[in-house]
Amino acid sequence: MGSHWFSALLLAVLVAPHASAQVQTREQALTQDAGEYARLYDVAQDEALQRLHAQAESVPTTDAIAKRYRDRLAGISIQHRPDYRIIVYLTGGDAVPEQRLRVGGMTVPITFRTGAKASRERVVWAITYHQAAINAALPSPPSMGLDPRTGELVVIAGSAVTAQQGGAAALDAKLTALTGVPVQVRVMERTDVNLGLHGGSRVDGIDPANGRRYRCTTGFAVRDATRSGITTAAHCLDDMTYYAPDRSTTPLSFVGQWGWGYHDVQIFAGAAPERPLIYSDTARTVERPVQAQVSRPSTRAGDFVCHRGESSGYSCAEVELVDFAPAGDLCGGACLPTWVAVAGPTCKGGDSGGPVFSGTTAYGVVKGASYRRDGSCAFYFYMSLDYLPAGWSLLTEPALVPPRRHLPHTR
Repeated sequence: MGSHWFSALLLAVLVAPHASAQVQTREQALTQDAGEYARLYDVAQDEALQRLHAQAESVPTTDAIAKRYRDRLAGISIQHRPDYRIIVYLTGGDAVPEQRLRVGGMTVPITFRTGAKASRERVVWAITYHQAAINAALPSPPSMGLDPRTGELVVIAGSAVTAQQGGAAALDAKLTALTGVPVQVRVMERTDVNLGLHGGSRVDGIDPANGRRYRCTTGFAVRDATRSGITTAAHCLDDMTYYAPDRSTTPLSFVGQWGWGYHDVQIFAGAAPERPLIYSDTARTVERPVQAQVSRPSTRAGDFVCHRGESSGYSCAEVELVDFAPAGDLCGGACLPTWVAVAGPTCKGGDSGGPVFSGTTAYGVVKGASYRRDGSCAFYFYMSLDYLPAGWSLLTEPALVPPRRHLPHTR
């Protein structure tokens, strides 16, 4: 593979838990993430923890809403300010009364907005069908996705591109006519890249094509019918060695890589893990078990998720776009609108392949990021674990203590 295919950083273990690492319970893991939530949204720690419990426990309800209003659904999002609530955006004018959901020890309003100009299915279809035409209409291919808060097809382009097209408003109108759905052009000087690092990580190998050493990290423990394995990004090298925090090594056996369209995942086989664990702090002294998985259809804009990269460390931020297509040919060609974009500002080269999680729940593996002209991180994007290759599934362990709160209900 070419030298531009760099790799990713974040650790799960293929062997026993590291002797000096603390292994968290689910509540301890959520408490750690709640600390970041409290800092970012300026709320008390207890309230932050309630909101993260509410986020997890509200998924069945929003799944049911999405199914019930499928033909009208433009998007579902989580609002954090001025209060915490769930927003459901629908096409048409038939009003739906507000609901109140008791989850996480708190009452969460569910507000239904109407008047969206296109359904989610229609916008996602438009991205898929018209992506090539949109790329051809602009000097350089943009990234794009559905904004579930507005029901619009968001096209992210640079100021030079929009200026050539007569400004953002004129480009909005041009692309709306082309796609048949509402388009919002967002001006951002950015570059979409796969995240990687030449040197400095915990899994490495030498590229036989150029003799350089490239390093990546692993994400989640997985299994098929006969083997256990560990994931990383597909753009890592095929011949890699795992380095534990104490620098002991474990050879990894390459199984396969899937890196086109909607995939960016590689699997190595190795010794069966004692527990499916991921590191969840910058210093790699704290681990947490993987106990559940959230699918991409169940992910909402505004969900608060965390990741840990060897370059950027541990950080948390909001999901921005759930149906996102990165720019260019980062997916062995054009990318499908199946990626999930998460707000910056914390991502750096070397984070690719690392796990995205909330508490002890897994979301996906980091693929790449979009950087502004000044080098700051605008957002990163990940592959949902829905797209593990056929026959492979996430390794999880059951929660030792059942959730302390009641099952969700609405009134």
